Amino acid sequence: MNTQSLLKGFEVELFTGHWTGENVGVSSEVADELQGFVTEPDQRNLEFITTPDSDYEALRHALLVPRKSLRQWLSPKGLTLLPGSTLSLGDSKHFKRSDPNNPYHELIENTYGTRVVTASVHINLGINDPILLFAALRLVRCEAALLLSLSASSPFLSGQITGFHSQRWRQFPITPADIPFFLSHRHFVEWTEQQLRNGEMWNERHLWTSVRPNGPKRPYELNRVELRICDLMTDPSTLLAVTALFELRVLNLINNPEKLDPIHASSLSTEELTKLSHLNDMAAAENSLDATLHHWKDGKPIQCRDWIKKLLEEVLPMANELNLNEQLMPLQGILEHGNQAMRWLRSIQEGQSLEEVFQAGIIAMANEEALDLNKKTKPFGMIEDHALDQLRRSADAPLP
Repeated sequence: MNTQSLLKGFEVELFTGHWTGENVGVSSEVADELQGFVTEPDQRNLEFITTPDSDYEALRHALLVPRKSLRQWLSPKGLTLLPGSTLSLGDSKHFKRSDPNNPYHELIENTYGTRVVTASVHINLGINDPILLFAALRLVRCEAALLLSLSASSPFLSGQITGFHSQRWRQFPITPADIPFFLSHRHFVEWTEQQLRNGEMWNERHLWTSVRPNGPKRPYELNRVELRICDLMTDPSTLLAVTALFELRVLNLINNPEKLDPIHASSLSTEELTKLSHLNDMAAAENSLDATLHHWKDGKPIQCRDWIKKLLEEVLPMANELNLNEQLMPLQGILEHGNQAMRWLRSIQEGQSLEEVFQAGIIAMANEEALDLNKKTKPFGMIEDHALDQLRRSADAPLP
C-alpha cells in the first residue's frame, strides 16, 4: 500500500476593505510593496501562493504568514481582510480594474463583469504519473460538490442574502461551457488544442472548472491536480481538514484505481457523469450540506452530509497510517454545526443583521491569525486595538 503523503500547495485569494465590511481595492499597491502577492483583474481582491509541502504544520505556517504581513500593511490605512468569497457588502455592479492598461483585464471585464470578482482557495496535490493524475481528476470532479459544501462561505452579495450558500460558485462562469471527462493525457491535450483553435479558450489557462490538471507547461507537462471549486476558508484548521480529506481520497484512489476511478467503477457513461457532476455542483452551491446529490457510482440520490460521512469512514484507515486523524477533526464540527455560510445565515435568523454577522466574521478572521504553530489562540479580546476603535467609531457597525 502506498502511504506516502503528497505535495500540497494553495492559491489563496483575499478581499480587502473597511472594518465595517465595504470592499476597498488596494491590490496594485500591495503587489508593488509586498513580496509574494499578485493582482487579480479587479483591484478589490489579490492572491498569494504557498510553496508546495507535504507537512501540514508547514502548510499552516505558510497560510498564516502572508496574511499577517498583509494585515500589517493594511492596518495603518484603516483597512483589513474580509472573509467570504463574494462582494458581501461591496459594489457588484461595477468592475474596479487593477490595471486599466492591461488588455487581458479589459477582456475579462467586458466578457464576464463582476461574476469573476470572487475570493477562493485553490488546493493543489502533486501527482507526476499522468495515468494516476487523470484518474484522480475524474474522481475529484465527481466528488467536488462535497468539498464545496464543506467550504461554502458566500451567502451574501451587495448587502443581500442571495439564497445560495456559495453565491461564488453559482455565479462563476464555467469555461468552456462543455468540458468532457478526460480519459487520458492525450485526450486532454487534443481537446485543449481544439478549444484554442476554436477560440473557446483564450489561452491554456482559460479552463475554469471545478478541478483541472495543472503543471509547468499545460497541457503538455502536468504535475498536479488543482481543486478550484472551494470557497475561501479563512480558518486554517478548516482548510487543512478539507485538504486532508482531498488528499486521503486521492491516495485511496492511487491504491485502488479499479474501485474508485469512475470510468471503471461507475455504471454511468462519461456523458452522464459529466452532467451528474455539474448538477451536483449546482445543488451544493445552493444548499451545501443540506443538498440532495446523486452518487457517481449509480446515480442514486444521497444526502450530502451522509456522503461525506461515508467518505470519512473510507479514508479512516489511511488517516491512521499517516497520522492525519487530528487534521480531519474540524470536519466533524462542520457536519454538526454547519459551514461558514450556514452559521452566518443561522445568526441572521436569530435576529442579527447581515452587517453585524459579517463584521463579526471580520473580527474572527483577525483572531485566526493569532494562531501559532501549536494552534494556540489569543483570547477574543486580544485583537488589535485599532480594529475595535474602527468599529466603535462607525455608527452603523455595532460590536458583535
